[in-house]
Amino acid sequence: MPFPYSSRRSFLKQVSAASALALAAPAVSAPAMAEDNYVANSPIQKKMDATRAQRMAWWHKAKFGMFIHWGLYSIIGHAEWAKEQEGIPLLQYELLAKHFHPKPNAARDWARLAKRAGQKYMVMTTKHHEGFCNWDTKLTDYNAMAQGPGRDLVREYVEAAREEGLRVGFYYSLMDWHHPDGARCKTDEAARKRFVAYTHGLIRELMTNYGKIDVLWYDVDWPLTPEQWESDKMNQMVMDLQPEIIINNRNGLPGDFSTPEQHIQASEVGRAWESCMTLNDSWGFNRYDDAWKTPKTIVNNLATCARGGGNYLLNIGPEPDGSIPPETLTILDKVGEWLDTNAAAIYETDRGNLSPTNNINLTRRGNTLYILQQFWPGHTPAAEWLDFFKPESAVTLAGLKPKALSARLLKTNQKVNFTQDEFSLRLTGLPIQAPDDPATVIVVECDGEPVVDQWSLVPLWPRYKVGISV
Repeated sequence: MPFPYSSRRSFLKQVSAASALALAAPAVSAPAMAEDNYVANSPIQKKMDATRAQRMAWWHKAKFGMFIHWGLYSIIGHAEWAKEQEGIPLLQYELLAKHFHPKPNAARDWARLAKRAGQKYMVMTTKHHEGFCNWDTKLTDYNAMAQGPGRDLVREYVEAAREEGLRVGFYYSLMDWHHPDGARCKTDEAARKRFVAYTHGLIRELMTNYGKIDVLWYDVDWPLTPEQWESDKMNQMVMDLQPEIIINNRNGLPGDFSTPEQHIQASEVGRAWESCMTLNDSWGFNRYDDAWKTPKTIVNNLATCARGGGNYLLNIGPEPDGSIPPETLTILDKVGEWLDTNAAAIYETDRGNLSPTNNINLTRRGNTLYILQQFWPGHTPAAEWLDFFKPESAVTLAGLKPKALSARLLKTNQKVNFTQDEFSLRLTGLPIQAPDDPATVIVVECDGEPVVDQWSLVPLWPRYKVGISV
């Protein structure tokens, strides 16, 4: 998918472009088959399968989390890939570590915002691709305790999240631009062993020193295969130290959940997934990026994830001192206000067979359907054409299969009149002005699991006596 700048996904596409030629080969190569077998036969993956439902129960209910990208790149203010995109020499980039001086306990502001925004968990970058460790590691002095901050920023984050009752997640980039073996390990076996030992050691610290951790979010496994990373041992170590943790799929093993990036794509039924997205177009702080998503877009994305049984991990990029950009505060506070009223339409909802429209998004819990009207219809045509018609608004939903039993506005609990036939549910007598913003939710109780499928109507709809086949 196109991005205005290189991201972790576009990077992987670039470095693997040459291997795409292999698609023309008549058979799968032996190394690819061996790698597939390594992943398929992972003992820890099989053990994780047995406990996944219990470990992920809270996560499925939560739906909404905060991603935080914060590191030395924040000082430059050109997003998180500045070092590579702008060709900054390593020794010059290292100087940033001496000038990284966050204000005390900046993470408290992040956690308080996350709670106001209705987010139930947080995932912070402990180490991004730049290799700088935001905690007090004993394995390198390229860390927050030994450099400018002079303190453990990961510990501050963990404590802040717990104070607000939020679940704690750690992001960790396997790729490392700073470590001397970070790229050399691809072709040098001795370097690979050193770098893998270093990587496992850092992850062990993170899983040992901060109490219970809820999410481990790997990123970018370039340049090694899962077998070369010893990902099976990696995950076994993590599960031994944190038996209740959930792990994503970016160290080459399937883990517990998939991670579509900058787009929403539901996994197959039974597979957990989480869409991670930026609030503007950048992960790390970018002082020039003004492409902010609106509260309406965020609410719609959140509902789309919930409709598909997934979660929405929305990123913020704090400023160098940890301050939250004003636009971030405004947008997320608005989303939080909406969730204060409309929580039932998002949290603890179930995956559904629900087809949205340009104006309507849909979620469900059991037999309850939530209609999220994005663009309020205002006057009905009759109200505009007939002076004597009482001004009102109406919403129509085509293709609802079960019988509707009742309807009401979630914001006001006002009863909504409706009629239903084989083609549509028509909700009438609604106010002219939208009762809520950025979306109004109408709650419809049904006599069975709600299914909305407009396309199923095509063969039934009379079109000037012309037969329709699909």
